[in-house]
Amino acid sequence: MIYLDNAATTMKKPECVVRAVTEAMTTLGNASRGAHESALGSNRLIYRTRAELADFFGCPVSRQVIFTNNSTEALNIAINGTIKEGQHVITTCLEHNSVLRPLYRLQAERGVKLSIIGADEKGCVDHDDFERLIRPDTRAIVCTHASNLTGNVLDISHIGRIAEKHGLLFIVDASQTAGSLAVNMVNDRISILCFTGHKSMMGPQGTGGLCINGDIDVRPFKVGGTGVQSFLTEQPEEYPTRLEAGTLNGHGIAGLSAAAAFITQTGIQKIHSYEMNLARRFYKRVKDIPGIKVYGDIEAEERCPIVTLNIGDLDSAVVADELSYSYGIAVRAGAHCAPLMHRALGTEAQGAVRFSFGYYNTPEECDAAASAVAEIA
Repeated sequence: MIYLDNAATTMKKPECVVRAVTEAMTTLGNASRGAHESALGSNRLIYRTRAELADFFGCPVSRQVIFTNNSTEALNIAINGTIKEGQHVITTCLEHNSVLRPLYRLQAERGVKLSIIGADEKGCVDHDDFERLIRPDTRAIVCTHASNLTGNVLDISHIGRIAEKHGLLFIVDASQTAGSLAVNMVNDRISILCFTGHKSMMGPQGTGGLCINGDIDVRPFKVGGTGVQSFLTEQPEEYPTRLEAGTLNGHGIAGLSAAAAFITQTGIQKIHSYEMNLARRFYKRVKDIPGIKVYGDIEAEERCPIVTLNIGDLDSAVVADELSYSYGIAVRAGAHCAPLMHRALGTEAQGAVRFSFGYYNTPEECDAAASAVAEIA
C-alpha cells in the first residue's frame, strides 16, 4: 500500500517510537499512584517528556505542559476552561470541528458570541480581519495554525501580536503543524497551544496535549483521581494536576518522547523540506491534467505537505475508492471535519480528495499516485 493519508495520522513511525512504547508496556507502573520503582519510573518519564515538549514548543514552564488523549480533548479543555458566558470569540472558516463544535456549544449554552473570518477562492484569510473584528467584549482568538484541507498556513506570529496588543487570549490548534513547522509560544505570543502526537509528531495515537504560556487560569474540563491531595473535595489548583484527572497514557507518552527526540535530532526543517518536496513533486505532475482542480494556495512559501484535488465532477469518495482498490493508494476523501472550508471552496457536495505526504514516503510513491490520478481522469 502507498500511504498518503499522513494528515489523518502518520502510519509509519520511527523505530525508536515503536521500541519506546514496547518497553514502556512492560516496565511502567501508574504515575503518582505508588512509591515503588515501576510507578516512580513512570513519574520520571512523564516529567522528562513535559520538559522535552516545553523546549520543543517554547513553553516557558514545563509543568504547564498538560497531557491529553488528542488535540480534540486539548481544545475542549482550553476553550471551555477559559471562555465565559457572553464573551466574544474570533475564529476562522479554516477550522476543524475540534474548534468549531466546542465554540458552537458555548454559543448555544453560554451565549458566547462568534465572529468567523471568511476565506478567498484559494482558502486564504485576510489576517487584518482579526484586528478589525475585535470588540470590547472580545475574550479570545481561537484558530488553526494550518488548514487540514488545503494545507494553507496562517501567520500565527502576526495574529499573536494582534492578540497581545489587545490583551486577548490566543489559542492555537497545531494539529497539522506540530512536528512539521517550528513553533515558539513566546515568540509567537501564543497563550495556549493544542497539539496531537500521532500526526506530524510521528508518535502514538491517543497522545497529545496543551501548553499554557503564563498565568492563565484554565478551569478543569474533567475532575477525578490524581494520586495526590486525595482528601480535597475539588480538583487540585496546581498545574499539571489541575487538568490531568485519571491515569495518563504513560505508554503513549513514552512513544511521544521518543518521537520528539527523533524530530529534534533529525531537524524539523529537514523533515518539512523533504515532505514539501514530495508534495510539490506530486502537484507538478497533476496540476495540468485535464479535469483536475487543486485547492489551496499551492504556491505559498510556507504550507503543509498537502495537495487536495477533485477530478471533474466525480464524487471524491468514488475517486478515493478507485485509488484504494485499483492502485493500492490510501488517501482521504469527503469533508475532512472542516465544513466551513468546504463551503468556502464550493466543495460541500462533492467533497475533495486529500493527498498528504510524510517523512517516510518516497518520490516513487508520489509518481505512482500522480499516474493513478491521470489514468482516473
